[in-house]
Amino acid sequence: MSEVTNDRDGGRTPRRWNPLARAARCGEALHAWRTRRHGHAPPAHDTGGAPPSPEPAAVESVLWRMRTTVRDEPGALAALCTALAERRVDILSLQTHPLGAHTVDEFLLRVPAGTDLTAAVAAGGGMDTWAERADAHDLVDGPTRMLGLAARTATDAAELPLVLRQLLGRCTIRSQPATAFGAGPAAVPPEGVLEDTVIRLRDPEGGVLTVERPYLPFTPTEFARARALVELDARLGPRMPGGRDVLALPEGGHVSVRRADTADLEAARAMHERCSAETLRRRYHGPVGDASRYLNHLLSPRFGRTLAAQTDSGDIVALGHLLWDGDETEVALIVEDAWQRRGIGAELLSRLVGMAVEAGCAHVYAVTQASNTAMVAAMRGLGLPLDYQVEEGTLVITARLAPAPSARTPEAGERAARH
Repeated sequence: MSEVTNDRDGGRTPRRWNPLARAARCGEALHAWRTRRHGHAPPAHDTGGAPPSPEPAAVESVLWRMRTTVRDEPGALAALCTALAERRVDILSLQTHPLGAHTVDEFLLRVPAGTDLTAAVAAGGGMDTWAERADAHDLVDGPTRMLGLAARTATDAAELPLVLRQLLGRCTIRSQPATAFGAGPAAVPPEGVLEDTVIRLRDPEGGVLTVERPYLPFTPTEFARARALVELDARLGPRMPGGRDVLALPEGGHVSVRRADTADLEAARAMHERCSAETLRRRYHGPVGDASRYLNHLLSPRFGRTLAAQTDSGDIVALGHLLWDGDETEVALIVEDAWQRRGIGAELLSRLVGMAVEAGCAHVYAVTQASNTAMVAAMRGLGLPLDYQVEEGTLVITARLAPAPSARTPEAGERAARH
């Protein structure tokens, strides 16, 4: 066998085949192929002849919500982002709140564990920094989150205080009569008032909604969002989810369980009139004659949610209340004497606690008397961890709730720093 090459005169000159040279060339080709194939390693000259660097070890990271202030000038935000990037902080979302000569920037960050976030922000020019731990539920983008809050508000008037807290973080929300400010409805203009850490808005049900967040001033953007939700609530008017469930009683018969509001005021008063003085005293811890004065407040969706047990004839025989009390949540029950000891109170309590879990509440508490064995038994029947406090015959039972899979508690994490 021979190889054929072209000579310089264009002719074809046979060349004798050299098996040793051919074997050497094949060996070189095989070595090159193996080198390229092994782990797709780069050629030796790309690393200076040194072995490739190992992959960096995985570092545990933590989600943080952070707010800081920077000067509203070109490059200020870039300097802050650079300082974060130098510490391998991943910016997942960013919202800006213009404030004249400054801008408040709100971040959702993934931060390597052990990072001094406050120092990093200060190095990048951030001021008045505040941060708290976040969780996976904060990963929803801003517009999607606002649409979800608006949908909750549209479904149920009782949701407004909750969605305001979801929107604004840990805050205290109160509904007060306008006369408390000394000048009637005109005390708060239609567009509302923003005063640093306090927002005041006209309550669609009359009076004034006050939102306080002492640890962090509100921005004009947050004020506008809160006002938009309140305006939506006002446009939709009174509303409540419909539907009712039939509850079969152990001793026979049944009642229906449904949501109640101020439209049920007269039926609730009629139930009070059928209750004994002892039942009213155990429930309201005060003069029996004043019991019906509390009903308008208790039935208002602005202060919480109410469940009613009702007979086929339309009589309300039991009420259960879930009341928003600042950062805490109270549960309360009253069952008409003729319907007690039939499991109605326990059923209402169980449903109220389920609502509290869905609303993201961490605890619920009941205020009763040590002699009210029915309420104590109902709380114990929840199967939850309970704390008891007794003072001068008044018993406060607090149940710690397990969070729902899709709910974020109002206390979303610890507040880290504010400088």
